[in-house]
This record gives sequence, structure tokens and C-alpha cells, in this order.
Amino acid sequence: MVPGVRKSALIAGGGVLATSAVASLAARTVLRRQAARARSIIGQPLGHRAPDADRSYRKKRGDRIELVLLGDSIAAGLGADDARGTLGARLARKLAKRTDRAVRLRTAAVVGSESSMLAAQLDSLPEGYRPDLAVVIVGGNDVTHRVPVGESVKHLEDCIERLRALGAQVVVGTCPDLGALRAVPQPLRALGARASRQLAQAQRTAALERGAHAVSLADVVGPFFITNPDEMFSLDRFHPSALGYKRTAAAMLPSLLVALGERDDVPFGHHAPVPLID
Repeated sequence: MVPGVRKSALIAGGGVLATSAVASLAARTVLRRQAARARSIIGQPLGHRAPDADRSYRKKRGDRIELVLLGDSIAAGLGADDARGTLGARLARKLAKRTDRAVRLRTAAVVGSESSMLAAQLDSLPEGYRPDLAVVIVGGNDVTHRVPVGESVKHLEDCIERLRALGAQVVVGTCPDLGALRAVPQPLRALGARASRQLAQAQRTAALERGAHAVSLADVVGPFFITNPDEMFSLDRFHPSALGYKRTAAAMLPSLLVALGERDDVPFGHHAPVPLID
């Protein structure tokens, strides 16, 4: 090889690598700024406290169901206009109607929670409390804060095992599709969509392996949020509106009924644990 040609090729190659490195750094800078901006405005028009919906529903009926919700702002009901519109209240009313039983709702979910905070939520439950049914929805904040999937799922696994040890049937609503958040600019939205799908898949596997039911929120309600964002999202464009929670509750209900033995089949997007064979 001619020395001059080789030297020129090396210089050219070095220039390409340098340009690529600069472009990569610029892309990471853009993503960091977009993520910081998104985190700074999520929930701001709504505050940081969801309406308090905890009470007994159809309390005059017998054989009361103890229902607890754990997780993040979706489980807490941030974005609902009032207590009646929260996810917990809607699930409690639907359960009471379908089972003809009283349902006492307890919400341990906290706005802004990541999966690592599930343990503290369980610790906050009254001593001796024994839920019949637990609904866990968490993961969106893990994605936006770039928590590794393995770390996030480990916290969920621990939560499920503790709930099962208390005698509760558990239904996990897997991480919603963050690609539906039109308020998040590209390319961050596309990366969020991919990351949320990966976490949701891992959550589903973890839930089923530990005897919990799993509902793929991206499948059962995600399309409504994508096609009707004005109606399904609240003022901040990140959290569900009252209608969004109504759709979500209706979509999750089949797995809750199956978990309680009130229904046998599960529709698309619902996954029942495989019974263990002795």
C-alpha cells in the first residue's frame, strides 16, 4: 500500500469517527433535555395528590372484598376530576355490581412512585390487614427515570410475593405504552415506547411466574389513548382523564373477576397464571 494513501485513509476514518462521536453526544444531550423537560411538566396542572376514594362500596351487601391498589399515579387516580372518577373507585363499584358483594377500597399507591417504592407502600398498610385482591400498576416512572428493567422487575416480584403471602390474589397492569404520550417530543417518545414495551413484557412474565394475573394495558386500552387523546388524557396530557380511567377500569375488570373466581375466561390482553402441577 502506498504510504500517502494509507495516511489519508486513516485521517478520513478518524474524521468519520469523530463526526459520529459528536453526533452521538448531541443526540444524548437532546434526549436528556427532553427527558428533563418532560419530568418537569408531568402532573404539574394536577398537583401531586389524587382524590381520596377510599371507602366501602355497597357496604350493606355481605361477604366484603378487601381491595388494595398499589403503584404510581395511575393506580392512585391522578387526573380524575373527583374521587368517583379514580381507577380505584371505578374498579370497586364494578366489582361490587358484578359480584353483588361489598367492596372496601384502600389505596396505597403514591403519585410519582417507581417500582422501588412498592415495598414502602406495603409497609404503610395497617398491621394485620389482609387484602383479598390487589391491583398493581407501576413502571412509567421507571422508564422516564431510566431504571434498568431487571432492577424494576425485581421490586415488582418482591411486591407480588409479599401480597401472595398475605393471601391476596394479585392483578398486575403492565406498564402503559409511553408512545401514546403525544406531549413528549420525538425521538424521546419513540425510545419511551420501546422501553415501556420491554418493561411491560418483563412485568408480565414476572407476574405469571409468581401466580399473579397480568393485564397488558398497552393492548387493552392503549389504542383508545392513541386514537382519542383529547378525551382519554387529562389536562397535563400525561395522565388519564375521568374517561380514561373509566376505559381502563372496564378493560381490567375481567382479570379481577377471574382472580376472584367469578369468571373463567380471559379476553385478549389478559393473562392468567399457569396452575402449578404437583
